[in-house]
Amino acid sequence: MAIFLSGGPAATTAAVNIDPNRASFGICFGPDRVTCVVDGDTIWFEGRKIRIADINTPEISNPGCAAEERLGQQAKIRLQALLNQGAFSLQSIDRDQDQYGRDLRIITRDGQSLGEILVTEGLAERWQGTRRNWC
Repeated sequence: MAIFLSGGPAATTAAVNIDPNRASFGICFGPDRVTCVVDGDTIWFEGRKIRIADINTPEISNPGCAAEERLGQQAKIRLQALLNQGAFSLQSIDRDQDQYGRDLRIITRDGQSLGEILVTEGLAERWQGTRRNWC
């Protein structure tokens, strides 16, 4: 399928984005991480550590309270389920990596952000540049 745009002497063809990535995601345990979910906004995919750039989720490794840890665990499990539902795309943003060396990407399927699904379900917030107090 192609989309034709007018605006010049000849029609321009824009490629339709096909979700090219598919994998089976487990939950990350131990030091050997290839394709797994770390928490609600961090994954390993094919040996690359990826921070989901459009959201922030509650912390599970150093939570501020028990409620934050519970919600963070829910976000992690839900992200795993979303990733395992089918093919997805990794979209770059204006910055390639964060200060921890993680690739910054937005994960989409059929043009919809998986992070936005987590926001809608109350398991994440849109990334505003600062971390929220979930307690």
